[in-house]
Amino acid sequence: MIANLVQLAAEEEQNPLVPPGPELLIGTIAFAIVFFFFWKKLLPNINKVLEERRAAIEGGIEEAETMKVEAQSVLEQYKAQLAEARHEAARLRQEAQEQGAALIAEMRAEGQRQREEIVAAGHAQIEADRKVAASALRQDVGKLATDLAGKLVGESLEDHARQSRVIDRFLDELEEKAEAGR
Repeated sequence: MIANLVQLAAEEEQNPLVPPGPELLIGTIAFAIVFFFFWKKLLPNINKVLEERRAAIEGGIEEAETMKVEAQSVLEQYKAQLAEARHEAARLRQEAQEQGAALIAEMRAEGQRQREEIVAAGHAQIEADRKVAASALRQDVGKLATDLAGKLVGESLEDHARQSRVIDRFLDELEEKAEAGR
């Protein structure tokens, strides 16, 4: 037991957090070897990969900025084309309305002209019919007047030239009296 107590006392003097000298030397040499390997082999590769990644990210950002500027330019062109198309559509709509109004006015004028032609033709036909009726009426009235005068006088008034003169004079007097009465 005493030997155990001595060993315990010796262990208490040694700090459990500090390794013994030979282990510390072997650990330091192993760390230096691993550190040298990392510093010579792995660190340049890691730095190279990080630099490539940084360049790719920066290139991607620059490319994204370029694409953004290009997309903005395309958007502005699209908006300009859209505005121009709307303006053109409004102009065409206005032009169509003007043409429609002109066509309606032209059709109205044509209809008015045709109506006036029809009215004028109707008046001319009525005037021609009136003249024909007046002429036929003159002849009938003249014939009746001649027959009546022949019966009253008791002799025949068959002489055509004289009959026409008498009838014309009689009708002219009637027309003058009718016009004077108006």
